[in-house]
Amino acid sequence: VIGLGISGKAAARLALARGASVVGIDQDESLSSLEHDPSFMALNSTGFKTVLGNFDWNLLKDADVVVVSPGVPLEKYGLSYLLQSGKQVMSELDFAAEALPKSVKILAVTGTNGKSTTVTFAGQMLNHFGIDTFVGGNLGISLSEAAIQHVTSPAQECMLKVAVVEVSSYQMAIPCMYFRPSVSVVLNLTPDHLERHKTMLDYAEHKCRLFSHMTNAKLGLLSFGNQHLDEAVKKYWNKFNPAWIGAFPGLEIDMEAKIATFKVPDIGIESQLQLGSMRALGKHNYFNAAVAALSVAGLDVGLHIEDINSTIEKLRPPPHRMQVVHKDIHGVTWVDDSKATNVEATYAGLMGLKGQKSVILLGGLAK
Repeated sequence: VIGLGISGKAAARLALARGASVVGIDQDESLSSLEHDPSFMALNSTGFKTVLGNFDWNLLKDADVVVVSPGVPLEKYGLSYLLQSGKQVMSELDFAAEALPKSVKILAVTGTNGKSTTVTFAGQMLNHFGIDTFVGGNLGISLSEAAIQHVTSPAQECMLKVAVVEVSSYQMAIPCMYFRPSVSVVLNLTPDHLERHKTMLDYAEHKCRLFSHMTNAKLGLLSFGNQHLDEAVKKYWNKFNPAWIGAFPGLEIDMEAKIATFKVPDIGIESQLQLGSMRALGKHNYFNAAVAALSVAGLDVGLHIEDINSTIEKLRPPPHRMQVVHKDIHGVTWVDDSKATNVEATYAGLMGLKGQKSVILLGGLAK
């Protein structure tokens, strides 16, 4: 397992739970060895070793499987060479999906902005109706954690029905074999992470890999009118049922009336969603909620848009995303939007406050 951040640690624990001998590798020598980490010791496994800093390249050549954390570029550790040589090199996402029951339906959401909120809303909608749902991925809890739960309690019937997974472009750097979404969403695409992707087309191609293992019966949602996505998705066009965010077939939103209209005839969806009761700040959250609703309806788990109307007022964005943290005695509302890590995300948050007097505190990297 290469890269021992959140995803790497989870993948290592999953490999141990599946009975493998595992070497965890990270070039950061300041990390602590994981042999005495309680979460590893709980697996009662002696087949784990941490290697920090420089390492023997034969460790990779001799491994049956190499699992790569999303933060590790393929240019490092000779990973590109290993892939070309036929070695089984997998992303943490794919490694986790391989261990999940085939009955679990996956809703995968990517895009430059809005991923975390859309995934959070979709999870809240499903949980509202008692559907056992995992919510995570790039959001903070690795998909491997869901797989560990299944692997370590095989005697029990798997209760998990849906995995709602936020996916970053880095997680799709290695083509997947086992991560096969029932519904895939690419929310939008604006310049970001170009220090790694170099071009917008490469960035778009990584995003569109979500569609690579779908079938015609499954729903794929894309942002309408983005030339890079239009180009990148061409190779997958016959692999899924396409719908658009901002056009039909797909969904459109009347911002003044606060109504989302859905028309996707190929999967029998034609309905409306009332958004006026939303408490989440910002009109951009109308889109996040509407995309979440259509995605959930497309999963074919017995929920329809009409059912989802009852959840809208209960939706809450994730922490640090247009989160009201305080209303003081002077009538000032303090909003935490520190999840906005690029210009477009910040812009969307500010536009959500249009018409109100605002004082804006900004910091961070000038991407």
